[in-house]
Amino acid sequence: MSITLDGSNVSTVGVINSGTAQATTGGTIITFTGIPAGVKRVTMMFNGVSTSGTSNYLVQIGAGSIQTTGYVSGSQTGTSAVASTAGMILLTGNAALAWSGIFTFAYLGSNLWVSSHSTGRSSDGGSNCGGGTVTLSGTLDRIALTTVNGTDTFDAGSVNILYE
Repeated sequence: MSITLDGSNVSTVGVINSGTAQATTGGTIITFTGIPAGVKRVTMMFNGVSTSGTSNYLVQIGAGSIQTTGYVSGSQTGTSAVASTAGMILLTGNAALAWSGIFTFAYLGSNLWVSSHSTGRSSDGGSNCGGGTVTLSGTLDRIALTTVNGTDTFDAGSVNILYE
């Protein structure tokens, strides 16, 4: 089967916008706000992110405020796996590990967002992946990175977002 495009059924490709990179070298939550209405995909990029403790990471989105419930998410590395309803979870488990990679959220309609992630750590070549879904109460306008326990502080790396 082949598909020939003549331009009549192809929508205009949107511009990919970048946020401003934020250092993950202090605090317990990193938040990006002001994501404009109409966005269909948001990607959070990690570069060498680590924390002071062993709590797994959560990436959360929101409409007016960060949503902390209603997620169905999972993350796996090797034979270890975790799940969360408080955010899109990233299995980390060790304060000495620094993670790099991406979390992508895509709009499915009716304020429903699906997510996938793929991350790795340079210290030992380990990797992890996962995904999930969440329905927001309104139009997505923010995304945040925190930890499950909410008290571990970020101590290395940086994050940024792309949205389109």
